[in-house]
Amino acid sequence: MKAAALPKATMTDAAPGTTPYDVLGVDRHASAEELRRAYRRRQRQTHPDLGGDPAAFHAVQIAWERVGTPAGRAEYDHTAAGAPRSARSAPTEDEGTRVWTTGTGRGSARPPSPARSYGHPGGASRQRYLTLVREWVGRGVDLADPYEEDLVRRAPREVRHALADALAEEATARILSNLGPSFAVWHDVATAPDSGAWTRSAGLSPSESAKIDHVVLGPTGVFVLQSEDWGAPARPRGSELVSDALPAGERPVRSLARRAGIARSWGVAVTAVVLVLPDDALGEDVVLLRRGRGRRPARLAVRRGSLTFLLTVGLPGTGRLPDAAFFEIRTRLQQHIRFV
Repeated sequence: MKAAALPKATMTDAAPGTTPYDVLGVDRHASAEELRRAYRRRQRQTHPDLGGDPAAFHAVQIAWERVGTPAGRAEYDHTAAGAPRSARSAPTEDEGTRVWTTGTGRGSARPPSPARSYGHPGGASRQRYLTLVREWVGRGVDLADPYEEDLVRRAPREVRHALADALAEEATARILSNLGPSFAVWHDVATAPDSGAWTRSAGLSPSESAKIDHVVLGPTGVFVLQSEDWGAPARPRGSELVSDALPAGERPVRSLARRAGIARSWGVAVTAVVLVLPDDALGEDVVLLRRGRGRRPARLAVRRGSLTFLLTVGLPGTGRLPDAAFFEIRTRLQQHIRFV
């Protein structure tokens, strides 16, 4: 599936005089429950992956951002009635009536709040690179700049890949941080708690049991991400990705899916495992390699530039997490996740 561009729509993009209530298809005096049901109905009708129009889908999100909470609705109604700013209600944050957004501030020029992030993205890979490059150069040799361009170019593949891993993880982390406060992100997540007992019982090799680059929780579910840059294009082959830059027999998607199995010990179901690649390394924006089934997560590959679209729009047919489920999952992840 290809990610369609979401235009920077406003309420007036739909039609002159259009209000959030018009976009959602309800009367302005509708109850909060009627408004919520209308929003969910319009989401299904306009979702791009269900045949809907991306501009209409985005307009629905904007409408809900404006009137989806009591404070937001009161502010909009006062504004629409021509009340002066001093008479408007001050916005308040109420997690019980949380509005899922992608970080677009309602009528504000202030930058959106970042996603909640934990861990050190790329930290373990940079440490691995520094260890490997010093071993390659030789003990006792003065290494003034371990990132010197010519040095990196001459290094063996394993050494260069460690640095490429770190840079890819850091690039993905910058994108994830801009998802907004509706998302929580954990970086460099350990997959070997309890002295490696879990990975041994799962039959993972040492290379597979190292870590998960990113775990993302948002309104569209729980995503396990691996950031890669193999230095060459990748292509799907069945439910796997292959690349001329990969050693024979390496199966990166399967390996990630096996590491993601640790989520069972957290008491959390994973929506999808996703390999994130540079934009020029993949032929499509989003490649569905295997559909999810039951408790088995979907498997995908995505261009880094389309990652925000995938995480905010979600997978077809999966729906969105209710507020209560979001907070319960976030608590579980906070309790169980450990870092490398």
